Amino acid sequence: MRALDWQRKIYLDGFAGKKPSIPPNFDELEQAAIECMTPAATSYIVGGAGHEHTMQANRHGFNKWQIVPRMLRNVENVDLSVELLGHKLASPVLLSPIGVLEMAHTEADLAVAKAAAATSTPYIFSNQASVSMEACSAVMSDTLRFFQLYWSRSRELVSSFVARAEVCGCQAIVLTLDTTMLGWRARDLAMGHLPFLHGKGLAQYTSDPVFGQLLDEFLLRPPAARPPITPTTLRNLIAAVRKYSSGTFLSKLRSGRAMGAVSLFSSIYTNPTITWEDLSFLRQKTRLPILLKGILHPDDARKAVDYGMDGIIVSNHGGRQVDGALSTIEALPNVVAAVNNQLPVLIDSGIRSGADVIKALALGATAVCLGRPYVYGLALGGQQGVETVIRHLLADIELTLCLSGYKSLSELRPDALRAV
Repeated sequence: MRALDWQRKIYLDGFAGKKPSIPPNFDELEQAAIECMTPAATSYIVGGAGHEHTMQANRHGFNKWQIVPRMLRNVENVDLSVELLGHKLASPVLLSPIGVLEMAHTEADLAVAKAAAATSTPYIFSNQASVSMEACSAVMSDTLRFFQLYWSRSRELVSSFVARAEVCGCQAIVLTLDTTMLGWRARDLAMGHLPFLHGKGLAQYTSDPVFGQLLDEFLLRPPAARPPITPTTLRNLIAAVRKYSSGTFLSKLRSGRAMGAVSLFSSIYTNPTITWEDLSFLRQKTRLPILLKGILHPDDARKAVDYGMDGIIVSNHGGRQVDGALSTIEALPNVVAAVNNQLPVLIDSGIRSGADVIKALALGATAVCLGRPYVYGLALGGQQGVETVIRHLLADIELTLCLSGYKSLSELRPDALRAV
């Protein structure tokens, strides 16, 4: 649906007394989602690291650039398509990998996968998904999908995830570099709540054969330290057991596999030992393009080229890892200059509107990755909510592009903007 048609539909629905259930304005969208989510979900999804200065910087960074519209240009038949890794995308928008989506909606990643397919929007499956990559791929037909990889302490598990992604039809591996350990997330810490300890966001692990073998070995070891037994501990234990993928409740409880899976995940998830030299192992394990997510420094961008990577995602993890980090839009021009057209450069963290997308592409991004906004749509309306957020954004991109005097995204250059 083109922008004017979508806009007209909203106005006609309003004329009939039906206002949008998914607010087009981001601030209103976020507030509506907060009101329908649990405090734990709000903390995890909305929050960032420390004082959340990086989250604020992501937004302020976009405000440091102004679009300079041009007049009297024929912009009737606009083209939003872009080329990425040999694929022609209908728009420059991909859906970022976001974990533990069951905290926002019961259908979680599956609803997002269906919405991505319905809108022809590429989806990057999360390593910390609530639904396996196989189940999500099954509802996406030929819609483009990538797989986000966290490099755990088990190389066998890394290899297994990558092999499964290939079988699932994923067209690239997105290696996330900035989460070798969890950042200081003050909101979650204040609640003492980490969803993984409740068995959430572990679907890629509990569905994996290598993880299953690792779990068999893990359960033979002496038990690790356990939390004190309280009524809350018992409630959380029961909930975590119910989350485990197969078997009856009693069989899962007696086997200890459910809580064993949580403990095993906790012991292998973080891996601060990986270096640039480890990338050769990943290259040997997959024929797929590899994108490095989390690049902010131009020297790291040049290393990505030197080490034979296939793309970069400029990202600070939505402000969730390093408080006080550089905003992504401020990092973008130097990263683009550093790769010198040798790799596609994408950007996430802070994308909230069509104007943000236009600014990012004018500064050299090939495409953008959308994060929290689609999760808020998921919280408010499941699959339909995600679809609506995507359609709002696409309409906003098209209208902003046309009203700025450009007929295609390929026409955008830095001179379309002015630094404030």
